[in-house]
Amino acid sequence: MCGICGWVDFHRDLGAPDARRELADMTASMAYRGPDDEGTWIDGVVALGHRRLAIIDVDGGGQPMTLQEDGRPALVLVYTGETYNYRELRGRLAALGHRFDTSSDTEVVLHAHREWGRRDPRAAVNELNGMFAYALWDTANRELLLVRDRLGVKPLYYYPTKHGVLFGSEPKAILANGLAERAMDADGLRRTLCTVAEPGNTVFCGMREVRPGHIARVTRDGIQQIAYWQLTDSGHTDDVPTTVRRVRELLEDTIQRQLIADVPLCTLLSGGLDSSALTALAARFNDKPIRSFALDFVGYTNNFIPGPMCGTPDGPYVQEVAKFVGTDHTDITLSADELMDQSVRAATLRARDLPLTSGDLDSSQYLLFRAIRQHSTVALSGESADEIFGGYPEFHDSANVQADTFPWYGSGPYVNDTSRQYLDPGLLEKLDLPGYVDGQYRTALAEVPPLIGPASADPHERRMREVCYLYLTRHLPTLLDRKDRMSMASGLEVRVPYCDHRVVEYVFGTPWAHKTFDGREKSLLRAATADLLPESVVRRVKSAYPTIQDPSYDRRLSTWFATLLNDRNAAVAPLLSVENSRALLNARKNVRGVERILALQDFLTNYNVSLRI
Repeated sequence: MCGICGWVDFHRDLGAPDARRELADMTASMAYRGPDDEGTWIDGVVALGHRRLAIIDVDGGGQPMTLQEDGRPALVLVYTGETYNYRELRGRLAALGHRFDTSSDTEVVLHAHREWGRRDPRAAVNELNGMFAYALWDTANRELLLVRDRLGVKPLYYYPTKHGVLFGSEPKAILANGLAERAMDADGLRRTLCTVAEPGNTVFCGMREVRPGHIARVTRDGIQQIAYWQLTDSGHTDDVPTTVRRVRELLEDTIQRQLIADVPLCTLLSGGLDSSALTALAARFNDKPIRSFALDFVGYTNNFIPGPMCGTPDGPYVQEVAKFVGTDHTDITLSADELMDQSVRAATLRARDLPLTSGDLDSSQYLLFRAIRQHSTVALSGESADEIFGGYPEFHDSANVQADTFPWYGSGPYVNDTSRQYLDPGLLEKLDLPGYVDGQYRTALAEVPPLIGPASADPHERRMREVCYLYLTRHLPTLLDRKDRMSMASGLEVRVPYCDHRVVEYVFGTPWAHKTFDGREKSLLRAATADLLPESVVRRVKSAYPTIQDPSYDRRLSTWFATLLNDRNAAVAPLLSVENSRALLNARKNVRGVERILALQDFLTNYNVSLRI
């Protein structure tokens, strides 16, 4: 796991001193993503930068990496992520005559493109199983390929310029170059306020994101988008027992692949079905007791208040799983003071680069990963199981399912209501957030692959296929982005086995009746792993990622926001209704909603972003 960046300008020599300095600044901006090493490669119109977090072939996997032909670089690669099937690919390529100088997966990706991607890069990328984002420069064709993995686990941004492109793992790498503008328009603000992942879009004017499952090809003629993967219907014919067995086989193979590392590895354990099943499977294939880590808050279990999304505290289940499986377990216990520390909040904003904050969910995850990094360099996470197997309550609520919008909005407001109420009514009318969300919803629906076979005649099956697609493409990316940013800010690689594209393809193609065959959520995952887990965890109802319940946290948020409202020169002031905001604060309503407003203020100030609304 690393950070990559670069610059192509077909009308400029990037070897000039000023261009070299800008590349150095771009590379240095992501030092925490790659604390082990850095490297650059410049040749005329192209300049590539890399920060390395060494996971595989610690001594020999330095980048940028070149593939030489006739004594000269033919392909040059900067790569972040992991290719889990690199050993098999290496064997196949060696049999075809390829010779390797390292034991890294990065070199395998290079040779895969030389062998299978000469005519069409999709042929090479489709051979890869993993989470990755990389840039490949072809010296003969003078073209740059920007490639992102199928689910978008690893981020990759780009900024078209007059004569080429800037790119980076994070917006900050692009913004470190003087060609990039720091501005947000109305669409950027809509993206900030609405809880919908808009593929390809960022909040910065002119900046784009390589879509999951896509390649952006950069040549003198411009930037071409190439899709190499998309969700399709498989015409699933396996019965339920066969499907359960196949899910187990896929998970076992996936987790064995993702246990490969030359550095200490652990799992993230919450005591829920997803993380517990993952931990139990990892423990079966590890040669010694696997380390596990869990998040807790001071006094959380003893003073727990059940809520609609979180009915039980994680602690007791975590301890039961750790004992049942035999993990080497550690709880990371956080306090409100730690979460509210200004240096922590600044670090989470810098990691996010975007004002898409989730408040204490961000800061607690950042502190959790920072603590884990003292012991492990790689962690396995249960992220995405809910989207894949149908775990969220909304999947099973007919009103939410049938509502003509994204299921997580259901029949309620179209925007994060707890932040909307603080905004100026005139601004809200101008932004037309309901219209924006509806447009995104219609676009997403148009992408849903049609059902094949008998299930296509069932209206409920058709609707549930739409719901599953919406969660995988418009909800999951927000969670993956947060996890990547918070983990990499601590130099920790987080792997997500449930995002293995083979698992996603197979489960996406199964009928909804299979996914709920026992009358509950995540039926296939529960049945496939029940023999590995305590009965209490098998029966446990989904409980969301925990949020701190200490009332001092809300009191401090209110104080900060009250101070902001008194600052007429605040960057966010033109967006707010001071009257409505003070009324809400006095009524102690929706206090957590100010998290997004406070983050937007810090973002506009710290990133020196101009508003064009």
